[in-house]
Order: sequence, then structure tokens, then C-alpha cells
Amino acid sequence: MIPAILLFIGMNFLPESPRWLARKDRWDDCMSVLVLTHGRGDPNHPWVMKEYEEIKAYCEFEYENADVTYWELLLPNMINRTHIGVFTQIWSQLTGMNVMMYYITYVFTMAGLTGNNLLVSSSIQYVINVVMTVPALLFVDRWGRRPTLLVGAALMAVWLFANAGILGSDGTYVPNGIDNTPEAKTSVTGAASKGVIACSYLFVASFAPTWGPVSWIYPPELYPLRVRGKAVALSTSANWAFNFALGYFVPPAFENIEWRTYIVFGVFCVAMFIHVFFMFPETSGKPLEEVTAIFEDPDGIKYIGTPAWKTKNTWGTTSKFESGKFTDEEEVGREKANDVPRASVADTGDISPERKSDVAEV
Repeated sequence: MIPAILLFIGMNFLPESPRWLARKDRWDDCMSVLVLTHGRGDPNHPWVMKEYEEIKAYCEFEYENADVTYWELLLPNMINRTHIGVFTQIWSQLTGMNVMMYYITYVFTMAGLTGNNLLVSSSIQYVINVVMTVPALLFVDRWGRRPTLLVGAALMAVWLFANAGILGSDGTYVPNGIDNTPEAKTSVTGAASKGVIACSYLFVASFAPTWGPVSWIYPPELYPLRVRGKAVALSTSANWAFNFALGYFVPPAFENIEWRTYIVFGVFCVAMFIHVFFMFPETSGKPLEEVTAIFEDPDGIKYIGTPAWKTKNTWGTTSKFESGKFTDEEEVGREKANDVPRASVADTGDISPERKSDVAEV
């Protein structure tokens, strides 16, 4: 209850989204938010003016295209973005975080912990999860989305395979389960027990600053405003669908395939590493229009755009431009150097040619 009250109080101090304000025709408020968040009090700041004009163009486009449906997310020019957003949420569930958090009492029971020691040791997991999320809040834009997801998947795979190896090689089979707990049929003691506990903690410490927050940050950055609401809703529904499914899978898995459950999730982590490397483009430091240009790059792969591994984190140059240390001409040069066309609503393929001149005049 207390966190909910704190959230309620804190939300009152957050500014509205400038794009939402623009869509409600509250242009003065939109400008005020942009000045507050990007212009450091200067309404004539180049970054503020750039964002303001792009928002105007996109809102005009939305007004002319208000008939969006979920079917549009499956069209050829959108299906790649849809699959990336959905799989970001699916993979976040298949990392094995459910094993390490929801059912950690089974794991620590197998490691020989009982009573208060079991309760306290399990609670430490949640403390680690909270504390290790802080670095992501501070540095995730500097790190970029791709490196964060890739490093997280690799580290989690290591700890999952390590736990499987420890339980498989040093564990003792208990037919009816430890203390008649059928989900805890493998017992380890001594150094092996400490290894299982350590790998469990390290897994959570790897998930918290990587897939934990980024799986929620990344999907909304993929879509144009026209379909963003429905696309993010679809992605989120995939998250909870797999959360529900894993709730039914994990306990029987511990009971029937025992320590091999860790191998299943370790393989998922390897699969998501490969998937992210080849298909998930970098979005950090890029406005919506530039992300659209990545997916609709005429020189890229058909219906995919610029290959994901060729995209770069532009947070550094974007932050310089935002702070006034980077001129608009230098921004154009930077985009050309990265082979990403300077995007606007009129040239991203989301609008018909006859509407280009109208949008440009907004």
C-alpha cells in the first residue's frame, strides 16, 4: 500500500508527454514540457524547436490516419517491428526469472536452507533485484539497448548452466522430495550448496539492470505514434500470457525433469542472445522518426530495414545536441555518417506522396 501511495504522490510531479499534449491540441503546454525537459528554460533551443516541429508533423499525420487497427501491425512494413516488440516481452519471461524469483524457495531448499535461513535468503533476492535496477536507471541510455540485452542474456545463460551443472554433478536424488516437497528432489551440501545460492544471486543481479527494465523501455521506442498504443498493448499481453504459462510449467518441471529445468531456460537465453544480435536494432538516442527510418531504409533488407548489428547508439551525440553543444548541421552530418537518412513523417513511407507537401507546411 505504501509504494502505491508514494507512486500516486510522485506521479503528480511528472510532466505530461509532449506528444500526448499535442494530440489534445494543447500546443502551449507541449512547448512548455519540451522547454522543461530539453531546453533548460530556453524556448528557442534548437533541440526544442526540432522536436516541436517533428511532433507537429506527426500529429497532422495521425489526424489524417485515425483508423488504425491491430491488423495493421501484421502488415509487411510493420510485422518486423511487431515481432521484435512481442518477443522482447516473451524473452523477458523466458530468461528464467520466474525460476529464480517465484520459486526460489524450491531452489534454496535443495541447497539445504530451512526455516528462517530459507526465508531470509529468499528475501535477499528481492533486495538485489531492487538495488541492481538502479544502475540501469542511471546508465541504460549510455549503454544502449542492444549491448544491455546481449550482455544480460549471456550472463544469465552462464548462471543457469552453472546451476544445472552443480545440481546435476553434485546433487543427490531424493525420491519424495526434501521435506516431502516434490519440486525439490535434488539435494546439495557444502561448496555445491553455496555455489547454487551464489549463482542464483548473480542471475538476479544480471537480470535486474538488463532485461528487467529494458524489456519495458524498448518496445514503445519501436513504433510510430499511429500504432504505438496498440503495439505496446500487444507486446504487454505477450508478457503476461507467458508469465501465466510459466506459472504452470515451472513447478511440474522441477518435479519431473529436476535440475534440467535450468538447462531449458539456459537454452532460451542463448536463443534470445542470437535473436537480439541479428534482429533488434539500437534505438537509444534516436527520436521516433529516426527509428522509423531504420526499419524503412530503402538500402536495407526488405521489410526489415537496416541490419540490426549495423545500428549504433547515438545517445552521446544526441545529448550534445540537446545541451546546445551540437549544431543542427553537425546532427545532419552525424546521421549521414551512420547511413541513416534524416527522417520526417513525409519521407518514412508512412504517408502517401500527395500528403508530403501538406505535412511539410504544418
